[in-house]
Amino acid sequence: MTSQNISKIKRSLRLSMYDGAVSSASSGLTQNFIIPFALQLQASTFQIGLLTSVPNILMAFSQLIAPNLTERIGSRKGIIIPAVILDAFMWLPILLIPFLFKDHSIFFLMMFFTFKTIGGSIAGPAWGSMMADLAGEAIRGRYFSRRNMINNACSIVTGFIAMVIMQHFERIDQQFSGFSIIFGGALVLRMLAAYYLSAMYEPQMQHRQSNADSVLTTIAHLKESNLGKFTVVMSLTMFTMNIAGPFVSVYLLRDLKFDYIQYVIITGIGAIFSVFLQPFWGRRADKFGNIIIIKIVTILMPLVPISYIFSANFYYLMAIQVVSAFNMTGLNLAMSNFIFDSSRPEERTQHLAVFTMFAGLATCGGALFGGLIASHLPSLLGFQLKSLFLIAGLTRLAVVTIGFRQIKEVRQVPKIGIVNYLLGKFPKSEPGKKEVGFTVLPDFEDDELIDNTKDKKV
Repeated sequence: MTSQNISKIKRSLRLSMYDGAVSSASSGLTQNFIIPFALQLQASTFQIGLLTSVPNILMAFSQLIAPNLTERIGSRKGIIIPAVILDAFMWLPILLIPFLFKDHSIFFLMMFFTFKTIGGSIAGPAWGSMMADLAGEAIRGRYFSRRNMINNACSIVTGFIAMVIMQHFERIDQQFSGFSIIFGGALVLRMLAAYYLSAMYEPQMQHRQSNADSVLTTIAHLKESNLGKFTVVMSLTMFTMNIAGPFVSVYLLRDLKFDYIQYVIITGIGAIFSVFLQPFWGRRADKFGNIIIIKIVTILMPLVPISYIFSANFYYLMAIQVVSAFNMTGLNLAMSNFIFDSSRPEERTQHLAVFTMFAGLATCGGALFGGLIASHLPSLLGFQLKSLFLIAGLTRLAVVTIGFRQIKEVRQVPKIGIVNYLLGKFPKSEPGKKEVGFTVLPDFEDDELIDNTKDKKV
């Protein structure tokens, strides 16, 4: 690899940091307010389930065409940029719903939000493939943990800005004006992300040797590979996570009648802690692999939804979010890095598409299942949704107990006990180096930027 290419890679990794920052800022404005927006439009519990499930199921099926579309275009950026622009501009009709689409407003919200979800997700496999080429195996843990840390910080800041905006407009009973402001801000920030993505260097795309290896063929042989088993187990995990996940907001706002300040503090405290947890997981992922992270966090996963049953105390609910952040920070980092490590460069787009499709179907299935049964469950300690939280916790326990025993680490990594893994000291930099202040990129050696995973089996 030439010094010129290394320079391009470093610049692109930095630009990806900027892209992630503004994209997360966009998400921070909106992620906690789509369901409140739907509730303000008088959506029912079942419709909330549909709002989560319908976009995800259509997004999942869009993954069937994503790899072939990328192959036909011949450039990953050729699909990433238009998809991100579509994602951005869907905020415009969404913010206009209360003013122009008052009749059947929930239907229009689901339609526009579905187009937005498809736009954002169809770029995912191509983006993941490109980023796996730019961030080699030796740096993925540190790079993506730093990127995630910056992303979470930006999301937190804009989340609190959104809270202040919504709290102001709630006082004057003009919530829809507040929603218009935060959704409009999300549009602008997402367009800025498209600009940063367009300026990135795209390494030469490695094409599949045979068109016979279609997405459907990959799906048919899932059970035959470690990556396939991982995809199935993670999809089942996401199904259980979404049985109750979308309804936590409903529980906080409708059942407990928290205001927007309390709501954003509870939902945002996890994001704050995840900023500090990213380096913790990143250094460990580079040294000891990804499967041990997944095994650790899945031990705690069933406890999160069950914990909502016991108390509605504001500080208790904040503590649950901290535990959830510990789990999800490790899981998200390890999940994406495991897919990058397990797939050959020419097959990454396809495997990422298959994973995204199954994850989307699982998310949809879990939310739809939760929405269907929530209103028919008996009350538990005064609330129907507490019965849903109990079911979600028990199903999570079944999946993590049985499923994760079948997944194996693909990298050669040293063995370590869980206690030492969690409590051991890990240097922040290589011996002899000093980290002064904060830099956007970790201090990578040039030889660490070379991807050495080309011969990995899936």
